[in-house]
Parts: sequence; structure tokens; C-alpha cells
Amino acid sequence: MTYSSSIAASRRGYVRRNQNSVRFSASARSLGPVSNTIILIILACLIGLLYLTQVTKTNSYGYTINNLQQTQSDLKEQKSNLEVTAARLQALDRVANSDVAKGMVSATPTGDIQQ
Repeated sequence: MTYSSSIAASRRGYVRRNQNSVRFSASARSLGPVSNTIILIILACLIGLLYLTQVTKTNSYGYTINNLQQTQSDLKEQKSNLEVTAARLQALDRVANSDVAKGMVSATPTGDIQQ
């Protein structure tokens, strides 16, 4: 045995002949309280960012839906106005072509009224 191995053997305890003097122990490593706190803060920030992205997406969809609803109400109003106009224009043609209108005689003025 060399000098360094005999000192190392004395520090480790009892070592027998023809046996490895190096012992590998599987120690479970765990994070400390500071590391756990930092990881929790980072996770909370990530969750907050995910929440904010979802909220902004929802708001942008809300603006789009609002614009589409406004367009829909404008188009419905325009449709009702066009229906009224079409009915009014068709009514003049119907009255002019009706049997009652064809049976009427045109009146000519016979004179002026004087006061």
C-alpha cells in the first residue's frame, strides 16, 4: 500500500485486502428552499403569461364579434328599408294597372272658381 492510499483508507474506516477502497454511495439530492422558491416564482410567472395571452385573444375575438354584429344589424336595417321601397314602387305599378284604375275617366277642368 502506498502512503496516499493508506491515509485514504484510514479516513474511510476499515478496508480489507483485495477489496475496492472506493465506495459509491447513492445519495438522493434534493433542492433547497431557495431553489424551490425560485422555481415556484418562475412557474407562477409562466402561468400568468399564459393567462394574459388567453385573455387578450378573447378580447380580440370579442372586438371581431362586435364588429360583425354591428355589420349584421346595419345590413338588416338596409334590407328592411329596401323592402319598404320595393313595396312602395310596386304599389304604384299595381294601382296604375288595376281594373279600377282602367275604368276611371280623366277629369277636365270646367272652369275657375272666383271669389
